[in-house]
Amino acid sequence: MNISSDEQECEVPVRGHPSDLVDPTAVAHARSHLPAAGAVSDVADVLSLLGEPHRLTLLLALRGGELCVHDLAATTGQSESATSHALKLLRARRVVSPRRDGRRVFYRLDDPHVVELLDLALTHAAHSPPLHPERGEESR
Repeated sequence: MNISSDEQECEVPVRGHPSDLVDPTAVAHARSHLPAAGAVSDVADVLSLLGEPHRLTLLLALRGGELCVHDLAATTGQSESATSHALKLLRARRVVSPRRDGRRVFYRLDDPHVVELLDLALTHAAHSPPLHPERGEESR
């Protein structure tokens, strides 16, 4: 996935008439920072991979080094079948890579950008506890 802000101009149409904008300069500036629609879709795909708790737990476990499917399943508390399925999705997006050793397949993180995203997300979560209004939590 290659995303560059100067690759292509934003494909998002401006809604409403330009004279209706509160700050046309700010809108133009913000639009100049939007990547092409295809790049936005690619980013959404990566973030959706990280947004599913089981896949996220697998990736976090692999931050410590490679593990075989059996040990990953034991680490995350999921079945080997569910773990294999999640790893298949992660392999397809080149987030993890396999290494075969006899009958065992070991997985490791294969994208330093994803490692960086995981580290940033952990740091953010540690410094910004989420609010869950659906659980009755209010702003702090």
